Amino acid sequence: MNPADLHPAEIPGYEGGPLTHQTGLLDEPLFWLGHLYSCVQSEEAEELLFGADYDAAGDFQRRLWEQAEWPAFTVPLPVDHRLHVVYRTLADDTGTDYLLHHPDWAQAELLAQDDGHFMGPGLSWNELVAAADNALPGGSTTDPHARLLLLLPAFGDAEAPDNAAGRLAGALRARTSVEDPETLASALLKDQGAPGPARWTTAGHGPSINDGEYSFRNPANRFALSADRLARVSAALAP
Repeated sequence: MNPADLHPAEIPGYEGGPLTHQTGLLDEPLFWLGHLYSCVQSEEAEELLFGADYDAAGDFQRRLWEQAEWPAFTVPLPVDHRLHVVYRTLADDTGTDYLLHHPDWAQAELLAQDDGHFMGPGLSWNELVAAADNALPGGSTTDPHARLLLLLPAFGDAEAPDNAAGRLAGALRARTSVEDPETLASALLKDQGAPGPARWTTAGHGPSINDGEYSFRNPANRFALSADRLARVSAALAP
């Protein structure tokens, strides 16, 4: 992989920016509290996430959203594919976009949006874990815990395996200062953000698709990716 391509100044088909590579944010526990906020859908989960850091996390996120630069992070995937996570710091349209790209593609594919007009899910549990664990160099981090949390808001899977809570708790313990990562992990897997959990299926040799009402990967939705684009997304994310 070309390291420059993994931290692009712009992403084909995606407008806005300037994009800036701010890996230091990933080492800040307060960053993760704001990043995961959309994943909680109950007061209990919100209290577990923020604890005594509620005000500090709010101040940190406010400063993050007020900057002119758009923080962007990259997770490399096999065969030169890469997932980009972009903080869209527009004053009247803040949000986080999750995009999949390959140098041969004319434009990136938007998988999920984490904002007031949320879209998703874009990743199944198996796809999420595969991206977190591939250990490919050159992205924003090779740490599987950071990658898992970075991509978690794009995830939604009604059939996450029994070990998912333990895996998520390990990431929370490693990258945040939450007091009860085990209970929080269970709450996050129950809520699964604004789009909620979706059921994933694969028919024969076809693409991996879901039944999410707000998902680009649900072919029943009028805004879904076309069949050929669904196929290439599925191939790029295949565990």
